[in-house]
Amino acid sequence: FFQFQIRRIMKIKSFRIESVVVALGFVLLGVFIYLGLDALATRDRIVSVRGLAEREVKANKVIWPVVYKTTGNDLNAIYADINNANKVIAAFLKGNGIEEKEISAGAPRIIDLQADRYADNLNRARYNVTCITTVTTDKIELANQLMLRMGELLKQGIAISANDYDQQVQYEFTKLNEIKPAMIEEATKNARAAAEKFAEDSGSKLGKIKDAQQGQFSIEDRDQYTPGIKNVRIVTYVSYFLKS
Repeated sequence: FFQFQIRRIMKIKSFRIESVVVALGFVLLGVFIYLGLDALATRDRIVSVRGLAEREVKANKVIWPVVYKTTGNDLNAIYADINNANKVIAAFLKGNGIEEKEISAGAPRIIDLQADRYADNLNRARYNVTCITTVTTDKIELANQLMLRMGELLKQGIAISANDYDQQVQYEFTKLNEIKPAMIEEATKNARAAAEKFAEDSGSKLGKIKDAQQGQFSIEDRDQYTPGIKNVRIVTYVSYFLKS
């Protein structure tokens, strides 16, 4: 009789333990299901924003084409004229602070007007010649001053052609790597600020980043009157998860 009672008690205890285990299993299953459903419900709740950063910088490099044009009927005389003009221009530049390594003379461009059957050749020289001496330097202020003084070459018989559409002075900014990290950080902060404002207005909380794109830097003239001042711009694209 006592053995029977002991076995009965053991069975009851075993049943209770199994019941507790099963109950715990159902509880954990419910928790996992809840978390899974919550994740599914919030998976597509995202906000995509843009972060902008802009800076004005001074150009640190100038490419200045010094254009000399001449005409004539005798090629030998034209070449002598061009060689003399190149020497005078180079001497003027070097005498006023431009280094020899910053000066390069291109090959002359010759147009034979008699070879053009559509040209009006009456009372005109046969050859039209253009020669360009290019100054490439980081001495921006010096180059700007010398541009205003090119008329001084007239005293030596050299007339410089200005304002040719295809031979404009170019100003460049080449130090982007120096300001890139700070601008990316600023753009990213601006993107997060916009996302936080959206989350606040929608009664949500901002979660982790879903994905992000840096975007591309652009460098443009601030305006058409001051090409020596550049506007550097970066836009970042960031998507955040939203939480209830």
